[in-house]
Amino acid sequence: MNTIIGTYECKVDAKGRVLLPAPLKKQLASSLQNGFVLKRSVFQKCLELYPMEEWDLMMAKINKLNRFVKKNNDFIRRFTAGVKVVEIDALGRLLIPKDLVVYANVFKDVVFSSAVSIVEIWDKELYEKSIDGEDVDFADLAEEVMGNLNDDDNGIS
Repeated sequence: MNTIIGTYECKVDAKGRVLLPAPLKKQLASSLQNGFVLKRSVFQKCLELYPMEEWDLMMAKINKLNRFVKKNNDFIRRFTAGVKVVEIDALGRLLIPKDLVVYANVFKDVVFSSAVSIVEIWDKELYEKSIDGEDVDFADLAEEVMGNLNDDDNGIS
């Protein structure tokens, strides 16, 4: 799967349908036939849209967990809570199931935000709050997360 790029603002209709922006739909074209998995995010009050091939890779990792370890079993249950198989219809719309609409508060204005190989779906207001930087110093976070990587292949160190 290629890296997905971009942040797109959209509107959700009264039935929970949202039209995928053309640039995003084009990037996901190879996944349209296989479908997607839509789930609650682990860390944020948003949804995650996995192309089926990405979901299968994630499930291969999760299937390696020993289900007889309680923490593993609890994690699997919570990680897969509310998971739905979804498709993009012929008009390019994604129907967000009601329980996930309520969970992520995606009733009107939404943001599709690329997250490497998946797409996060946010209520616009919650998305803006998550990136405004008030609760996290991004420079410190970048140093902590990426500071120990040294990739000589592309000159980034």
